Amino acid sequence: MNRKTLVLPAVVGLLAPVLVACGGTESGGGGGAMVVGTTDQIAADATGPAPLDPAFAYDTGSWNVLRQTLQTLMHAPRGGGEPVPDAAQSCEFTDNASQSYRCKLRDGLKFSDGTAITAEDVKFSVERILGINDSNGAAALLANIDTVEVKSESELVFHLKTPDATFPFKLSTPAAAIVSKKKYEGKKLRNGFEVDGSGPYTMKAHTKGDAVTKVVFTRNKSYTGDIELHNDKIELRVFPDSGAMTRALEKGEIDIATREMSAAHIKDMLDNPNKDVQLTELPGLSIQYLAFNTDHPSVKDKAVRQAMATLIDRGQIAGQVYSATAEPLYSLIPASVGAHKNVFYNKYGDPSIKRARKLLGEANIDTPVKLTLHYAGDRYNAKEYELIRDQLNRSGLFQADLKGHDWKQYLRAGQNGDYAVYGLGWVPDFPDPDNYIAPFLEKDNFLGSPYRNTDADKLIRDSRRKADRTSAGEEFAQLQEIIAEDVPILPIWQGKQYVASRKGVNGVERLLNGSSDLQLWELSDSDS
Repeated sequence: MNRKTLVLPAVVGLLAPVLVACGGTESGGGGGAMVVGTTDQIAADATGPAPLDPAFAYDTGSWNVLRQTLQTLMHAPRGGGEPVPDAAQSCEFTDNASQSYRCKLRDGLKFSDGTAITAEDVKFSVERILGINDSNGAAALLANIDTVEVKSESELVFHLKTPDATFPFKLSTPAAAIVSKKKYEGKKLRNGFEVDGSGPYTMKAHTKGDAVTKVVFTRNKSYTGDIELHNDKIELRVFPDSGAMTRALEKGEIDIATREMSAAHIKDMLDNPNKDVQLTELPGLSIQYLAFNTDHPSVKDKAVRQAMATLIDRGQIAGQVYSATAEPLYSLIPASVGAHKNVFYNKYGDPSIKRARKLLGEANIDTPVKLTLHYAGDRYNAKEYELIRDQLNRSGLFQADLKGHDWKQYLRAGQNGDYAVYGLGWVPDFPDPDNYIAPFLEKDNFLGSPYRNTDADKLIRDSRRKADRTSAGEEFAQLQEIIAEDVPILPIWQGKQYVASRKGVNGVERLLNGSSDLQLWELSDSDS
């Protein structure tokens, strides 16, 4: 989420609308619904016809719909921390190796249409996403499952190929969402914008053309789980950009503006407070980075990638482009996560042309190094990549060009190895250091990167054996050192999360969790 994903705000997906929104200006939610604004797009096209199928969806916008409507065995608790049972009554490892995970379902579980949920439905859902194995989707999160054994109508066991103490986190993602055989085919994606599940809400999508304009969520009276709903109805309205969303908030057309407000609009709100609008800072774990095709001739020698790590001024990028919404990042693991080490700063220090020249000279690299820096012009800030290009070129050691692309083709092209260097963002699937390392380094990683390191593979496996995640600190420290040395990925900045809301809205501080997942059930108005 991909993401969030894995993630990584994305425009994905095609198809005919479920409901077509009427023309004209809408104000308020209608019917007493609170209105939340977002710029996370949900669309459909020929290459992505099923943006809301959990076997395909792996972007923040889609996952934020699925988390409200589809239920998982485990889910992130209200106050953060390790997952707790939702559709499950209980789940636990039954061995010391973290390789056999048993779950018992809650009594009375039903899909929103009243159909009872059994362990066979859970097995079907997991095997479905693994069987479809769509390259856009999140099947990799569940790829360590060897078999799913149904013990009874309410009990099942996941047998894993290798030990994995992070498995409960993975079961809390939409990749492990429970779906009905009546509504979802076992070997085929469900095209369009309909979602049927057993989560806290049911939903209806309103569309214009092949893109969602809003989603109306209504309390699911059949829901049985851990989540407490503080409202009966919520509308999620999609805006083309931060400016349109912010103007709608100021006019009172929406109650809350969330992902993603631009740095300029957040700065303006901080500098010029509005008595009717409150700005709330929430934990942020998103990162932005440069990905490399380490087989591409221009960046194949790690000395080139190391020189880029030495020249790029993260502080200038964060300060000039993103102001109060970003901080320099010197590891793939953000500073707000316990295992973080400032490995890139420790190794390369402040930006230095002298050290970069030395690195390239010792590797006998001819300069200037010619390369093209790629970015998604409709998704990421062009000023960031212009600044990176200029920082490289001012050194005289690089001759970098810049090329923008449309997001719909961008990620796939990067995964296919078409770009030597390209920019991406990442929002974690779950807040564990593993999710900032494994998706980028493991075999069949979501970047399609050819980079392999056997020491890193072993460290990832070893870290997953430790049920006490704090005890895996040494493995993650070594993994970060390997990344800083080989630079298969170059971290640039870490984002902050802000939510703007009008007076009278309660629960805003709990609206987004650390993975930027919307928790719409937390919202209520002052009259509730």
